[in-house]
Amino acid sequence: MKVFGSSGTRGVANDELTPEFVLKIAKAAGTVWRSDRVALARDTRATGDMLADAAASGLASVGADVDRLGVLPTPGAQAYAEREGIPALMITASHNPPEYNGVKLIGDDGIELDIGSLERVEEKFLTEAFDEVRWSETGHSDYIEDAREWYVSQLLDALDRERIADAHLTVALDPGHGAGSLTSPEFFRKLGCEVVTANSQPDGHFPGRNPEPIPENLDDLGRLVEASDADVGIAHDGDADRAIFYDENGEYIEGDATLAALASAQLEPGDAVVSAINVSQRLVDVSRETGSTLELTPIGSTNIITRIRELHDQDVAVPVAGEGNGGIFFPNYRLTRDGAYTAAKFLELLTERRASEVVAPYDGYHNVRTNVPYTTDAEHDALLAAAERKANESKAELNTRDGYRLDFGDAWVLARPSGTEPMVRIYAEARERQRAEELVAEIEDALRTAKASA
Repeated sequence: MKVFGSSGTRGVANDELTPEFVLKIAKAAGTVWRSDRVALARDTRATGDMLADAAASGLASVGADVDRLGVLPTPGAQAYAEREGIPALMITASHNPPEYNGVKLIGDDGIELDIGSLERVEEKFLTEAFDEVRWSETGHSDYIEDAREWYVSQLLDALDRERIADAHLTVALDPGHGAGSLTSPEFFRKLGCEVVTANSQPDGHFPGRNPEPIPENLDDLGRLVEASDADVGIAHDGDADRAIFYDENGEYIEGDATLAALASAQLEPGDAVVSAINVSQRLVDVSRETGSTLELTPIGSTNIITRIRELHDQDVAVPVAGEGNGGIFFPNYRLTRDGAYTAAKFLELLTERRASEVVAPYDGYHNVRTNVPYTTDAEHDALLAAAERKANESKAELNTRDGYRLDFGDAWVLARPSGTEPMVRIYAEARERQRAEELVAEIEDALRTAKASA
């Protein structure tokens, strides 16, 4: 049994991800950490309270006192863990649909656990080798009332507030009913921006839109930018560790273009930039132009963090890293994905140019993505077998670091199983949208045919 995927563990709440499951995860993590205090936070999901209670019980049973932070963005929980020097457990399913929930584990340095640490927790979970304590040694909970306020304050201290305030920017913000609803509106106002919002009421049923900040979920934001004459639109996912943008015309900005623009502003010769196997040619171009090295990992924040740490151990500077889904790291600030911080760094670029101008150098590529879901192990195996056959039949350059990526020179396509949901994801990028659509359709047809026969 594989407990942890590319970013923690997730599943449909009270079905795959039950209170009993979370209780065991908390016991296992607490046993590995051997810490007398652990922080615990959650996003706004309807099942968050239930699962946080289960996690608190599990941690207390192995002797840990629990600092309960309430609803807080994941990067806020990470900042708290770093400040206090204690590990943290985050109840969130990030961008997944409302019925999902999950668990992320954070070390006492404020960084998500690396692969080796997750494997140790997983071993304790599977063997149920928990260090449970006597009744008189069990932990208790303390409720931390100012965690959100402190998170916003430390964000402000890390940024050039005057530069942003002097630009008199209007921000259209869509936190998607998630944890960022309780922090980002105040944060951007304190940066000196005028802020208008959509879907900014915290609500774990996500009535206005699904948590994933992709174009089909963000029509409200595009319209809000136009109606308010905003300089930029900003959207978060459920736990606000990602930021996606719309330009001043209400047009969606590809996440890969945002990453390229932010990387170009940060990178110098000899630096490294870390991204995943679905990296856009945009970042390849920036790496070449800046004289930096591009390092690729399997998809998922855990893999990117692990590689950044390895490079830091080799004294290689990594000023920026991340993926085109809006999850970007600025390791000199903190080795976390922080949607609010990422958005503020993008605002710094807007003090000199409009959003459309900032990303204009990275136009000219079209990205297409689709998913092929499965419900049984047989369908899963059939989908991956079909992807492998298509890859081996192709004359394109094949990379199997994470799934099957085919590079054609003028375009690429990648098929890989999701680390968080029961589906195979297909991505493609090309100079012409029709070319990208054709590459996706060819792989998708093969996979759906194989699934039907499974």
